[in-house]
Amino acid sequence: MKGKSEFIKHFQKHKLAVLSLIIIVLEILVAALVPVLMNIDPNAIDSAAFNQAPGAGHVLGTDEVGRDILARVLSGGRVSILMGFLATGVSVAIGLPLGLMAGYYKGKIETLVMRFADIFMSFPAMVLILVFVAVFGSSIPIIILLIGVLNWPAVGKLIYSNVLSVRSKEYVEAEYAIGTSDRKIIFETILPNSIAPLWATLAFRISNAMITESALSFLGAGVQPPQASWGNIIQAATSLIVLTKRWWIWIPAGLCLVITIVCINFIGEGIRDALDPKMKRL
Repeated sequence: MKGKSEFIKHFQKHKLAVLSLIIIVLEILVAALVPVLMNIDPNAIDSAAFNQAPGAGHVLGTDEVGRDILARVLSGGRVSILMGFLATGVSVAIGLPLGLMAGYYKGKIETLVMRFADIFMSFPAMVLILVFVAVFGSSIPIIILLIGVLNWPAVGKLIYSNVLSVRSKEYVEAEYAIGTSDRKIIFETILPNSIAPLWATLAFRISNAMITESALSFLGAGVQPPQASWGNIIQAATSLIVLTKRWWIWIPAGLCLVITIVCINFIGEGIRDALDPKMKRL
């Protein structure tokens, strides 16, 4: 309890992180609740309002087929944010146990896991994702799985290095000496003392996953219309006419994406500083 209160105390000192957390929470609540409460359909077409500028009928205007931009931005926000969190969850689910095993058991397991991670990191992730999407399709579950699987090495290597450091501590050696089981040492001693840096990097992993998903959707290889995501909404800006004369179609989604990524990164900085106050930048 004391550790938790100390963390909150230090996190609150990072004003930008606190403000960013508030913005992200509000953003998630708005994206999740407003479409339901207001019965907004992102795929509904207003045949009398093609490429309509923002106005009374459509607060953020409509796109080339008459779909409400506000509805699509809210729907796209749900998809982009959810995919960022789920893809990061996949990375952690793979990287955490592999990093633990490699750092604790060493030997052949260490060599196998680390070489496997090096192989994954040697290939351009975006190129591999584009290849797999071309083969298996671009459904949301497949994209989440691909982003998560290709990003696990960063998590695995972080946990691995932390486990190596903790494993050499005297209190761990003492547990070896008294015959404590490997399972108990790993999950009750090593893991709790190795996972703090992972919490500090999770926010950055989430933002990277969101950027990857948006880039894929922008390239036409990610979330496919009519399902909205911030990436495929911004894709409309590839048209010179839309880019220069119909700003309302792509700017709202672009701003939401930028603000979300910046806020998540500030939250990551706040968590990092709260976990290790000595490293806090002045």
